[in-house]
Amino acid sequence: MKAQSTEFGCGSINHISRRTLLKLGGAAGLMWLTPISQMLARADENAPKGKPARSVIILWMAGGPSQLETFDPHPDSKISFGTKAIKTAAPGVKLAEGFGHLAEVMNDITLVRSVVSKEADHERAVYNMKTGYRPNPTVVHPSIGAVVCHELDDSGMDIPRHISILPDQWPARGGYLGGQYDAFQIFDPKEPIQDVALQAPQERLDQRMKDLSVLEHAFGRGRPANLDANTTLHQIAMSRALKIMSSAQLSAFDVKQAPAAQRAAYGDTPFGRGCLAALRLIETGVRCVEVTLNGWDTHINNHAAQRKNVDMLDPAFAALILDLKARNLFDSTVVLCGGEFGRTPKMNPVGGRDHWPYSFSIAMAGGGLRGGHIHGSSDPTGESKEPEKPVTVQDIHASIQHTLGIQYEKELMTPVGRPLALSDGHLIKELLKA
Repeated sequence: MKAQSTEFGCGSINHISRRTLLKLGGAAGLMWLTPISQMLARADENAPKGKPARSVIILWMAGGPSQLETFDPHPDSKISFGTKAIKTAAPGVKLAEGFGHLAEVMNDITLVRSVVSKEADHERAVYNMKTGYRPNPTVVHPSIGAVVCHELDDSGMDIPRHISILPDQWPARGGYLGGQYDAFQIFDPKEPIQDVALQAPQERLDQRMKDLSVLEHAFGRGRPANLDANTTLHQIAMSRALKIMSSAQLSAFDVKQAPAAQRAAYGDTPFGRGCLAALRLIETGVRCVEVTLNGWDTHINNHAAQRKNVDMLDPAFAALILDLKARNLFDSTVVLCGGEFGRTPKMNPVGGRDHWPYSFSIAMAGGGLRGGHIHGSSDPTGESKEPEKPVTVQDIHASIQHTLGIQYEKELMTPVGRPLALSDGHLIKELLKA
């Protein structure tokens, strides 16, 4: 029996998963036939092997990359429209042309070529992919980064643990977990982070804080007796801000401190610098970093636009894998690369591919996942929407949470009193190392 804990400042509430309750009810009549040892063994069957991962890096391909020009090429087929494929270090695994760097580290990457979704609108599909749930007017679900930060400890961290680099109009959010789990947003890491440098001499800041303390104390005296007169949300926010501003951990954002050769390996682009910053932040202890590469919405001139983004993605993705391994962070970090959906097998009259949520691709690596592996396949003729071994968006979320040691069936109570599971998907066992 799994107990779920909810924390929203009102104490802890244990809640039994409805799914678990149904399982128990259905099995009750046969329970006397099953030895306790066997029941416990089955309960532990899906436990993560080895030490769970502790961090996630999401390479977010905003707009929906074409699977045919990235991770699922079908060369010499009528749906390729001339896109070729290259061999990789993993036997039998091919990538679209342009991924020369990534091909060399393919033994460390799993390709899922059979992701299916029911959302073909950008905003709804982004929400679906980032949270593992379809949009619902009654609740805002947390993104994967918010879930990770909520479920795993934050000891020793001064800077935010959930960070979005180069965010678009739909950044990762905390949802019903609260705004404190929203992603902290920064842009090109070559620029200083806004609003963290002191705008006044230290002595003047100290005097300002003393003056503010007088006002806060006066305000506190007027509060009800059952509330802490010395702690307000404003004071908490100010304390956190000052802690960040004075933290040595801020240097993780500064990619200019990295050796020139390392910076060059990622590519002289905002996305490349974002991936390098993600490495440095994960090494510092950040739980989740999302790096966005925009421009994949190729309704016009698909091949040229996709190739332009591949040229930025390829060196950065490969360098990230190599550096994670060199720093012994690969097994403790899950890397996910993908967008909100794929692109149509057919080309439209202006040389573009349109939205295709039926059988698209993502790449995953690290965190106890298999390398050099392909899961599922799409129809090489483009006639069928049904892939082999289909994987839902919620299954991806459940599998990522599993690698982090998070019980994805665990339910949290929302502020309106509604129990919701962290994920209603299922573990994809084939993606895990034996």
